[in-house]
Amino acid sequence: MIGVMPTPRALEIARERDLDLVEVQPNAVPPVCKLMDYGRYKYEQAKKESEARKHQKTITLKEIRLRPRTDEHDVGVKTRKIQEFLADGDKVRVSVQFRGPDLRHPEIGRRLLDSIAETLKGTAVIERPPVMEGRVMSMIISRAPGWEPPKKQAPAPTGKRQVATAAAVAGSQAPTSPSAPAAGSQEVGDATDTQQK
Repeated sequence: MIGVMPTPRALEIARERDLDLVEVQPNAVPPVCKLMDYGRYKYEQAKKESEARKHQKTITLKEIRLRPRTDEHDVGVKTRKIQEFLADGDKVRVSVQFRGPDLRHPEIGRRLLDSIAETLKGTAVIERPPVMEGRVMSMIISRAPGWEPPKKQAPAPTGKRQVATAAAVAGSQAPTSPSAPAAGSQEVGDATDTQQK
């Protein structure tokens, strides 16, 4: 800290030290200035901002579309897809699209969305409850706090080498019975049959 001084003197000191005079608090009386390498300061600020952006996770809104007459199995498939989206950290809009006569029965869509919410009870939190917007009823769900997606297990390796080794071991340990003919020999019955023909 240098203290209070006139601006020309502060600029002279900055030139002597090969630094810049940067005004930090312009509204203070007298204004507060700092001696620094302004180019380096800007570079470090940009580097910090890019590092912060790198570690920032952008949350996207995915959408799953259903119809009031969607089959139960298909709803199960869509529910698993919702869990995948939630595991990736995304929010999901689940929407039921109504057409023609289906519009007279919005309670069917409501029951469908409620059943999906019930299935995802420990996994998801409803951010926006089901709302009818024109011909579409939708709700928005996000990952429940504290929920961790199950870890994916690597499948057991089943390479050709293991199969070939298992076959070789099985072939070398084949039981030999006294009634079975030795390799290369023929039974007498077979020999006479071929001679008579």
